[in-house]
Amino acid sequence: MNRNHNKPTISLLIFVMFMISISCTTNSPSDLSKESLIPKPVSITSTGGYFNLTDGADIYVQGESEDLKKIGNYLNDKLLPSTGFDIEVKSTDKAPGSGNIYIVLSAGDIEQGDEGYELSITKDLVSLTAGTPAGLFRGVQTIRQLLPANIESGTKQEGEWKIATGTIKDYPEFGYRGVMLDVARHFFGVEDVKRFIDLIAYYKMNALHLHLSDDQGWRIEIKSWPNLAIHGGSTAVGGGKGGYYTQEQYTEIVKYASDQFITVVPEIDMPGHINAALSSYAELNCNGKATELYTGIEVGFSTLCTNKEITYKFIDDVVRELTALTPGPYIHIGGDESHVTKKEDYIPFIKKVHDIVLAHGKQVMGWDEISLSELNPNAVAQFWANAENAGRAVSQGAKILMSPAARTYIDMKYDSTTVLGQHWAGYVEVDSSYIWDPATLVPGITKKNIMGVEAPLWTETITNMEEVEYMVFPRLPGIAEIAWSPASVRNWDDYKIRLGKFAERFKVMEINYYPSRLVPWVE
Repeated sequence: MNRNHNKPTISLLIFVMFMISISCTTNSPSDLSKESLIPKPVSITSTGGYFNLTDGADIYVQGESEDLKKIGNYLNDKLLPSTGFDIEVKSTDKAPGSGNIYIVLSAGDIEQGDEGYELSITKDLVSLTAGTPAGLFRGVQTIRQLLPANIESGTKQEGEWKIATGTIKDYPEFGYRGVMLDVARHFFGVEDVKRFIDLIAYYKMNALHLHLSDDQGWRIEIKSWPNLAIHGGSTAVGGGKGGYYTQEQYTEIVKYASDQFITVVPEIDMPGHINAALSSYAELNCNGKATELYTGIEVGFSTLCTNKEITYKFIDDVVRELTALTPGPYIHIGGDESHVTKKEDYIPFIKKVHDIVLAHGKQVMGWDEISLSELNPNAVAQFWANAENAGRAVSQGAKILMSPAARTYIDMKYDSTTVLGQHWAGYVEVDSSYIWDPATLVPGITKKNIMGVEAPLWTETITNMEEVEYMVFPRLPGIAEIAWSPASVRNWDDYKIRLGKFAERFKVMEINYYPSRLVPWVE
């Protein structure tokens, strides 16, 4: 018997299987609409192919705009470490050849507002178009998320860098999409804040609210009142090491945020939450005696002396110096939980501070209690607990920033087993932070009254960036989607699948996250 009579047939079968394998890995169609993007875009149209980023590709920007070159270099910085490709950023007046990325500023063609963008992907070219540099920057985050997770690695990775073909048209639901970082209870240095900025930019957030002062610490240098930082910034909750930002360091943070089209909103909380200042300067107290530094976590026991002229000189100096350092439009004046300030003193105090901020050319932002006083129509009341306060602000023509504690306070425990955080507003699991609509949450407050959404992170129990990340992730991506994506495309059952596929990105980006059992994580 000839035992080799099947060899040609077997060889042919192996060859065919090999060719099918090659075809599947290099020519298989893909579905852009099935990609896991957060926030979910407004519109996705798939054309069933792919673009393959290969060595020899370049990033082209239209014209000689420095803003476009900066965005091109930002994208290049994200691609170079993992691909190892020799990518260059080049200027051009026409669409480049095959295999490249093209970034175009086209104000006349884009109707999606200040941050909208259009991303067109063919097998030959990735074209990103927007009416503003901010829109282009948001679109770059989408490009990053469309590439394999290993694109975020800081070291060279093997593999193909494919993007599904089609068109994405996208723009935000709300103009303000923020995160608050409390650096007063525990201090976080410049590099930590930069890391925080990088992480929130990835999800198209555009505001960083820095809670710079509280009972436990004063974290910004004020040259006309130097002891605020030197003495008031010397400790933290639990008596640990404090710290503060010099004005140069604060400027560095503001610039770093601005480069990612994120506005810094500085907060000086008053007339309560002010013990660090009262301990630094005796004259701010009604009895003329400095208080002791405080390292606990109770609230509502401190107040500025509202009937002293020196108090308003102090506030004017602080606002003046902060205004000079802060190009953004807002100064946040706090105003919450001032339990020992009499109402008849609180109301005129807020009005006077409001006028000081306006006199320095800034808009007032404050917690919803500020609506007890008279508000200018361009003021912003940050709703966190009291719907009546929010309604009163709306009746005065003020805008509402939505930060409902039971939904957006990302320092709340996930459940009863969570070691970090607090739970006075309840447990806030990943689904709880996602399944709500800002435009329908509070009766009488509709989308037209709302300027945006913000997720506050208070740090009474949080001491380092690893702990920050654990509380922020994975809740922040969902809150970012609420702020960016229209309600018509938001769905928990769909979202949890997309979020689950971010596990690999979290790992590559070295993000310490809470692996909620409600999410089907995929690595």
